[in-house]
Amino acid sequence: MATEEQSEELEVLQSIYPDELQVLTPTSFRIKLLLDPPPVPGLNPSDEDDEDPAPVLLLHVSYPPAYPHVAPDLDVTFEEGSPTSLLSFPEDKATLLGALKETIEENLGMAMVFTLTSTLKDAAETLIVDRATAKDREREALLRQEEEKEMEKFRGELVTRERFAEWLVNFEKETEELKRKALEEEEAEGKKTQKAAAKETEKKLTGRELWERGLAGNAEEEEDEEDTIDVSKLKLGS
Repeated sequence: MATEEQSEELEVLQSIYPDELQVLTPTSFRIKLLLDPPPVPGLNPSDEDDEDPAPVLLLHVSYPPAYPHVAPDLDVTFEEGSPTSLLSFPEDKATLLGALKETIEENLGMAMVFTLTSTLKDAAETLIVDRATAKDREREALLRQEEEKEMEKFRGELVTRERFAEWLVNFEKETEELKRKALEEEEAEGKKTQKAAAKETEKKLTGRELWERGLAGNAEEEEDEEDTIDVSKLKLGS
């Protein structure tokens, strides 16, 4: 049997929550709490991939005979079919009920259910916001990691004093080797050019120039050899 003080509080609560409060017995009832956390990226309806609808909580209240001089009996559950992605029961039940302890202690001796309902709603919405924010930060961290991986493809090796010195030594060696090969090729090409020029010059020398250079003798000898007739091979006519 409810006391007069308890009945008066219940009437007041019914006027505040006309559609949300359901009376079970003269000393027990439950109040539906539609949570409405402030906008955060993880709860933004425009983010279809990350949309997490806020759940609906049910606060169950029972008056002990000595209420309000003692705490009411409380329990918290989800409404059937309510989304539960950001709150976890029964794990979060202890956290939410624990958030009411200070309010209970401050209001002993007075009707406190409305205050407890407001405190519970705030605690649940804060928990949702904290988890949605953490979820969004985790998503941003993953995006940054992906961006870093992409940037690494276009980022050169970090240059240090030691790496630059090593690169400079190798560069100088490669430069000297290229110079050496170019010089050798140039010398080889020069020799070919000189030989070709010498042959061309010999072809154009006069007989006197050939004789002066000691080349005429060889030519005359070759001509003499061609003009020499082997007498032994001749036959006399009869």
